[in-house]
Amino acid sequence: MSAKLFSTMLIVLSSLAAIDRASSIEPAAPASSIINFREYTPTFASSGQLAAHHLEPLRQQGFERIVYIAYRAQGGASETLSIDRQATDLGLSYVHIPVPWQSPTLRDYQTFAAIMRSQPTMKTLLHCQMNYRASAFSFLYRVLELDTPVPTAAADLYQIWSPNSTWMTFINSVLLTNNRPILDAP
Repeated sequence: MSAKLFSTMLIVLSSLAAIDRASSIEPAAPASSIINFREYTPTFASSGQLAAHHLEPLRQQGFERIVYIAYRAQGGASETLSIDRQATDLGLSYVHIPVPWQSPTLRDYQTFAAIMRSQPTMKTLLHCQMNYRASAFSFLYRVLELDTPVPTAAADLYQIWSPNSTWMTFINSVLLTNNRPILDAP
């Protein structure tokens, strides 16, 4: 085999290997592909669990901050455990507030609200696994901080889920603490 033919074959094989690697990379997914994604204002949205392939499209859509309000995955290293690193590598701010599913507190909400108030124009995605916690926090933030009418914010909440008794108690205790009427179940 001649040296020229050998060089040509190496180039072809290298190109095929590069094409194969490129086809195995997960394509970028628009934000709307994230489970239960809801955009409430031009600078605030909530969703369920993110994957690495969501981050670049979120950045391209102008998101600057991601707030995660669930617990990280248990066990070995996983994509969920490194999503904070991947987000910050893209220049996104990443905040983690671990909110227990069975016992959310006023302090949890106040921590979230303080983060949002610290940079109110920073485009933010609030997320958890299914957008249940995040939609409850979004409802409260929109009503208490953005003065969204309760029926409007409640309609968005109820499109995602009907909060169980733990979460209705939490929502209503935060509303009452802020001298607002309680939310009726759907």
